Amino acid sequence: MHDLDEITISCPYCGESVDVLVDTSSGPQQYYEDCSVCCAPILFIVSEDQAGEMLIEIKRDDE
Repeated sequence: MHDLDEITISCPYCGESVDVLVDTSSGPQQYYEDCSVCCAPILFIVSEDQAGEMLIEIKRDDE
């Protein structure tokens, strides 16, 4: 069972607001998803803080 959370991010390339689904049930992970506006590859880094809260960091492919 996947736990998908819909979040809104600001694309690090074009700056547009984009709604994405993030699987928060799989623990720490890294994956790419293309921006639905400019099609640039956004790196998603999903991790957990010390309190067990999920943290989602987004980066450009060239960062």
